[in-house]
Amino acid sequence: MRRWLASADSPDGHELSKRGSTQAGGVVLKGADFPAVSSQPAEASLSAWTPDHVKSIGADGACQTAPVLTQDDFARIASDVDFWDAWPIQEAAGMPARLADGSTLWMALGAPHFPDPEMRHGHARIHLLRLSGDEWQHLGHAMPDGFSPGSREWSGSAVLDGQSDTVTLYFTAAGRKGEAEPSFLQRMFVARATLGGDCEAPCLVDWRDLEEVVQRDPAQYMASEAGSGRIGTIKAFRDPAFFHDDKSGRDYLFFAASAAQSSSAFNGVIGVAAAQDDAGSDWETLPPVVSADGLNNELERPHVVRHEGLYYLFWSTQSHVFDPQGPVGPTGLYGMVSENLLHGWHPLNGSSLVFANPPEAPRQAYSWFVMPDLQVTSFVDDWGTASQNGGPRRFGATFAPMLQLWLDGDKAGLVKQEGGDGAAGRR
Repeated sequence: MRRWLASADSPDGHELSKRGSTQAGGVVLKGADFPAVSSQPAEASLSAWTPDHVKSIGADGACQTAPVLTQDDFARIASDVDFWDAWPIQEAAGMPARLADGSTLWMALGAPHFPDPEMRHGHARIHLLRLSGDEWQHLGHAMPDGFSPGSREWSGSAVLDGQSDTVTLYFTAAGRKGEAEPSFLQRMFVARATLGGDCEAPCLVDWRDLEEVVQRDPAQYMASEAGSGRIGTIKAFRDPAFFHDDKSGRDYLFFAASAAQSSSAFNGVIGVAAAQDDAGSDWETLPPVVSADGLNNELERPHVVRHEGLYYLFWSTQSHVFDPQGPVGPTGLYGMVSENLLHGWHPLNGSSLVFANPPEAPRQAYSWFVMPDLQVTSFVDDWGTASQNGGPRRFGATFAPMLQLWLDGDKAGLVKQEGGDGAAGRR
């Protein structure tokens, strides 16, 4: 079997910058000031993302936006496959795991190209890709045909154990295998594979250990098939994002969900599950940590980054899933910050908006994913200004250029790109 990874003593090239202190809420917090965290997961408590937070977007005259994309900024990976929602096969600490040649492996949702890009969701499979420099290589489906228990495969996360070459994939199985009509049942599963095999390019073989990893607590989380299925109304129990907390030594999965027993149709929450053993074979479903009940229906692909002693929780959402009767935020990357992983979350920038798509192209990109070095990936959605002026939608179906965040306590923004005029620069 061919081995694609570098030897254990090879440098990985991921040296993260560190500063001596972090400023949050005007108080300088040093490492010694943070409370100790038990080796057992603490009880999660709810933090609210409210209409008042969203009302404050742009109140200071500074709504940060990404640069406008042009056709020179991206290229399709494959002519017959549309791609969206990407995540790296990561090390436990969160950075993309590097192969011996310096390239990285990624997973993304993919489907055959359709005239109507909304049709892709009913045909989604998880694909394997390789990134070498700026070049993407499509390596085919990640999992073999018939392995997934759903009728479609939706987003998740993947972690590589470099000692055993084992990749652990956490993913969303949408619907049930063999169903006559696609349903919106969403279940989160874990499966494992080996990186290697007799293949000319990196491949995942010997898929095994498939099991449902997060059990829905009906007292906390609404059934995912409770929504109507129309765009903007689909309920959530999906998008498991792995996070290893080096402070407590425990593993967590953050996921998109919908609040149970809510009186609002806009009842998005961010849920969490905690591993009960080092093997990751037993997970406890905890109560939600962030609620947008009464504000927003979908807090998609939530994930956590730990930066300079603070936890940062990010999610993506779109303007059309806000309650139209209340304040409506732009499509963008949103986030909160806390000293504690399971409680005490506070909105970044006072509103939770980190940055939005530019107003002249409000749907140009989506599904932002922040890595520990604060690089941000996303996919190209309805790019350009044509659809805003009565023209056709232009679905990019590939990945947007990487962006770079800066974080400073409860403030966040985009590092200004050289020659760019869309991103707000570092203060």
